[in-house]
Amino acid sequence: MNGMTSEAPLRSDARRNRDQILRAAKEIFAARGLTVPMDEIAREAEVGVGTLYRRFPDREALIRAVFRDNVRTIAEDIRAALDEEPTAWDALVRIIRQSAQLRLSMRLHAHRAAVAAMVRDDEETERYRREAFDVLDEVVRRAQEEGSLRTDVGLGDLAVLFVSVVHQTHDLAAEAAELAPGRVLGIMLDGLRARDAVPLPGRPLTRSDLRR
Repeated sequence: MNGMTSEAPLRSDARRNRDQILRAAKEIFAARGLTVPMDEIAREAEVGVGTLYRRFPDREALIRAVFRDNVRTIAEDIRAALDEEPTAWDALVRIIRQSAQLRLSMRLHAHRAAVAAMVRDDEETERYRREAFDVLDEVVRRAQEEGSLRTDVGLGDLAVLFVSVVHQTHDLAAEAAELAPGRVLGIMLDGLRARDAVPLPGRPLTRSDLRR
């Protein structure tokens, strides 16, 4: 296993610095990719470069930590939606609308090979990833049992649809770019509702269809 094991508890100031660095790195990586200079991340986090390197000795260590924290947050958000919303459909809508974390995932996905190599043996990241899929599977199952989600879709279908919501592939004018995610989301949710509809071709895409 690589060196990214669970970390010892931090003092409050060290924890605050770490959280600021991770928050800044998430925002920068999501907006500009993974090659932004470390000193820019430190400046955005309002910490010294030395502080950044004490917590994360190199770029790979920072990317691993960001990826782990991102997967953890997604898992917690999915569980909270299932626990707090009155129906599984409401939970699914809430999960899809929480696009900030998904947007970062898509940015990381664009560097899939490099990121996969960094986090391949990180047990905590994999644990959170399994937890997220487990709960999302449960959301799908409950929504189908309550009759709100069409039965010919699976978790894999949702994962593919998430990409269309958070990852725009067209160069749009400013107003259209702002409108597009909400419109795509509305079309997507309308198509997922259980009611008289033309059956989808093939079979539902499942968790096993998703590459790690």
